[in-house]
Amino acid sequence: MTHDQIVETALGWHRDGKGAALATVVETWGSAPRQPGSQLAISGAGQIMGSVSGGCVEGAVVTEALEALADGIPRLLSFGVSDETAFSVGLACGGTIKVLVEPVAPMADLLAELVAARAARRGVAYAVNLTDWTRALLAPGADALADARLRSDKAGVEDDGRFIAPHNPPLRMIVVGAVHIAQPLLQMARLAGYDPTLIDPRETFGAAERFPGETVLDAWPDEALASLAPDSRTAIITLTHDPKLDDPAIRFALRSPCFYLGCLGSKKTHAKRVERLEAAGFSAAEIAKIHAPVGLNIGAKTPAEIALSILAQVTAVLRGV
Repeated sequence: MTHDQIVETALGWHRDGKGAALATVVETWGSAPRQPGSQLAISGAGQIMGSVSGGCVEGAVVTEALEALADGIPRLLSFGVSDETAFSVGLACGGTIKVLVEPVAPMADLLAELVAARAARRGVAYAVNLTDWTRALLAPGADALADARLRSDKAGVEDDGRFIAPHNPPLRMIVVGAVHIAQPLLQMARLAGYDPTLIDPRETFGAAERFPGETVLDAWPDEALASLAPDSRTAIITLTHDPKLDDPAIRFALRSPCFYLGCLGSKKTHAKRVERLEAAGFSAAEIAKIHAPVGLNIGAKTPAEIALSILAQVTAVLRGV
């Protein structure tokens, strides 16, 4: 699931006295543009943020949300979408979408805990019983079904009648080496939902003029990575070609929980890299975690094409393809 500011926005509206409700996709048809867990925040003044469909049910959801704010009662809505309506918002066929609408006021304390967990990059699952509206935040290890949802990063309804939505930390991409490929890669990563960080101790390479608006750390790569504390929602890519810069980052990354490590360089360059890692005591299993040469083989030539191939490979690993 994508980490966004929808929950934070809804809580903010509530705290500002505007009133707020959260609408969440619970179940949907296969071709829907929004997955279960997707959310729409609605203020008492009619402001909205987010989406629960391609536009075909938003109006009705907002109306129901304002009614929920008035009576304080959650509701589970079911919408049948015709083939004609579905086609108008870019779908091949219609179906059914179920949306849970919850006033924020009765669960404000729970949402505050959720917002704090998200800010601290702690994965938690939000569970609500669709019969009696009881709710809970479930930390990893507290509930087997919630743990499965956190692992799969997919929300859904369980056989016991609970809707469970995972709130994993946002995806991060850490790029070592402020080279030409890094420029489009950081932009593409952000569009794909990553929070990117660039590391390069060489002041000229990491200049703000070359990477406007980007987070650039000028520390030595292993020191910078230690400060960033990569987790299982982090991809790390090294691009410098310089062992003095790449190797410290690779050694750190191999013993971190990052889900992806890719390294730029030819097969010959990688063979020499493997020799250095073996000499440093890394096992064959550890070294095998490296994707090198980095990126899918799509015949990429330009920096943008190479960046595209890298992001495609990161996506494939993330999704288990």
